[in-house]
Amino acid sequence: MEEREWAIAACGGDEIAFQGLISANSRKLYGIAFSYLRNEADALEAVQETVCKAWLKCRRLKEPEAFMPWLIRILINCCIDEQRRRKKVLPLASVMPQGTTEMVSVNKLDLETALEQLKPKYRHVLTLKYYQDMTLAEIAKVLDRPEGTVKTWLHQGLKQLRGHMDLGGELFYG
Repeated sequence: MEEREWAIAACGGDEIAFQGLISANSRKLYGIAFSYLRNEADALEAVQETVCKAWLKCRRLKEPEAFMPWLIRILINCCIDEQRRRKKVLPLASVMPQGTTEMVSVNKLDLETALEQLKPKYRHVLTLKYYQDMTLAEIAKVLDRPEGTVKTWLHQGLKQLRGHMDLGGELFYG
């Protein structure tokens, strides 16, 4: 069965079609969740929460052809909720390793910290583009925004990220 047909059937209440869609996209969903949460257990929990929410609401989806972008939006919102819970519980500074000398670890931590400082719209575009290798058209569908807007957000996000990283453009063009 084609993904579009699965989506139509799933939104009609077909549990087998819904499971097929989820199974076919499970790696992608996990990858997105992991790129936001950077923790295996939290990523798996976010995917599970997303699947539950989607099953409960998929009959109300007006355009079943847009099932995957809709599902990814739910996942991103679950990840954002988890990030908010984390901030309330444990500040980042308390879990950072002291005296880390490995350049790769420091740069990765710097990048993650810089990403967290961006506005959510920029962070979402950069995460989906560079961590998930999604096209601008795919990101536009997921975020339900025009492709031109997503392109602008990508440009602005990179500009702000370079400013936070203080690399003067070497990060993505070097």
